[in-house]
Amino acid sequence: MTGKQLKETFLKYFESKGHAIIESSSLIPEHDPTVLFTTAGMHPLTPYLLSQPHPLGKRLADVQKCLRTDDIDEVGDNFHHTFFEMLGNWSLGDYFKEEAISFSFEFLTKVLGMPVEKLAVSCFAGDEHVKRDDESANIWERLGIPKKRIAFLDRKNNWWGPAGETGPCGPDTEMFYWSSDEPAPERFDPNDDRWVEIWNDVFMEYNKTKEGKFIPLKQKNVDTGLGVERVTAILQGYNDDYKTELFWPIIQEIEAITNKKYETHTKLMRIIADHSRAIVFILGDEHDVIPSNVDQGYILRRLIRRVIRTFRQMNVGIENNSLIPLAVKIIEMYKDEYPLLEKKKKFIIDEIKNEELRFKRTLDNGLKEFNRIISNLKPNDKMSGKDAFLLFQSYGFPIEITQELAKEKGLDVDIEEFNNEYKKHQEKSRKGAVKRFKGGLSDASEQTIKLHTATHILNEALRRVLSKDIRQKGSNITPERLRFDFNFSRKLTKDEIKKVEDEVNRVIKKGLEVKRVEMSLDEALKTGAQAEFGAKYPNRVSVYFIGDYSKEICMGPHVKNTKELGTFKIIKEESSAAGIRRIKAVLI
Repeated sequence: MTGKQLKETFLKYFESKGHAIIESSSLIPEHDPTVLFTTAGMHPLTPYLLSQPHPLGKRLADVQKCLRTDDIDEVGDNFHHTFFEMLGNWSLGDYFKEEAISFSFEFLTKVLGMPVEKLAVSCFAGDEHVKRDDESANIWERLGIPKKRIAFLDRKNNWWGPAGETGPCGPDTEMFYWSSDEPAPERFDPNDDRWVEIWNDVFMEYNKTKEGKFIPLKQKNVDTGLGVERVTAILQGYNDDYKTELFWPIIQEIEAITNKKYETHTKLMRIIADHSRAIVFILGDEHDVIPSNVDQGYILRRLIRRVIRTFRQMNVGIENNSLIPLAVKIIEMYKDEYPLLEKKKKFIIDEIKNEELRFKRTLDNGLKEFNRIISNLKPNDKMSGKDAFLLFQSYGFPIEITQELAKEKGLDVDIEEFNNEYKKHQEKSRKGAVKRFKGGLSDASEQTIKLHTATHILNEALRRVLSKDIRQKGSNITPERLRFDFNFSRKLTKDEIKKVEDEVNRVIKKGLEVKRVEMSLDEALKTGAQAEFGAKYPNRVSVYFIGDYSKEICMGPHVKNTKELGTFKIIKEESSAAGIRRIKAVLI
């Protein structure tokens, strides 16, 4: 079974179980400012997991584009990826453990034909806060999973959330497949990596409070995730995701470019194949992300430069534009399922070329810095690890290139010191990420909801003050501020900023009622409801009306009346990308 067939089979199965099929959302999450990218299928559904009604009902399923950056350094093994596709089914206050586990078991064994004797599961072992999940274990046993194949694991392994310090959370049950040709052992050992995790059913049944208590939720949800790449490899009998049709054409292209074989340069080719696919999907997303030094643009830049450096390790220079043929191949592979990739082909290729050029200049500058550093060293001296790390961090020099250049000059590099500096940098980055990304599902705070409503008013105010052709190009909301991107060709004047600000405050003071109305997508568009550029919407949508001032397709949540918002203040107006302006604002 191909990856495409797996996706089609999954959606067809859950459709037969009464699930509405929803489109894959953008890789840039609209409702979760705590992460840069959509890392799981749940992100686009945040408002509905918090009890906002979904226009298509309580049972949903989809194939969601995802991107994870926390294990970029792990890429190169058999199954870690940055970009991947996740199959998911949800129950929003409808069915719970019995049905969810039964669906998972039936799909794996009856639909995909996986032998029961090759399956094992894990459940939450319980702790001082929440009891052991015997209910899930009993369901698995009734379905045919032997007791010895059911492991009870701790919170680290079998508990989801909350995404921040408070909010929805609960136990999960994970499914594992025996990937070896040897007979599966009678007892499931979670530490034996021949048992490969393939599916995760999360049961959101508690709300964690600020006091650390776990209170049962009124609306209990099910959120599941099944990785397309990993399951495709299993169905095709591979213990290597890169040998499936989801990666192999890219690997073959890399072999042709480098004139080397996958068997002899496996890890390097995996890194290039994985990162190239991620690069194409970020650039080919609804939001026009471009390489930069902040947020999503920084991750994109890091991925492009890592591909270039990895090619360099196989003696392919930056001047050969090696990433371009890979991008073309990936667009060709995925254009039927994701037509936007083909539409944005020129944008994708142009941005890759621009970044390659910028990186070439950076490498040239790095070479000057290298020569400056070694000018004070004598032959047989060691270059300090701190200097080597400076070249890595500031100029993108992988340690291998620094060692190569040093060797030509008869010098060694202090690798131990370099590794220590690198570890310190990783730890600092991790702590910064934790500090920055507190929130998540728990962050549907009163202030966040107010700022969300303010973006709707701002959206309309910009059209009325500046140009009726203005459209939203992206937004990001934290409890502290809102960020709103829109198409406009120039910097706003001080007078224009004040006019926009005054217009928003005029509407707030009018005390307009905010109402949610469900209707068909066609009907919503006919009423003139605003829709985010490039976003995909289901056939039935929620439209939020702010009096007779603004109407916009949106998932919510919002305040009931504009008078709840206070005073709107623009704190910054700047460029976000070519032809895109960005406003940051607060409510005081």
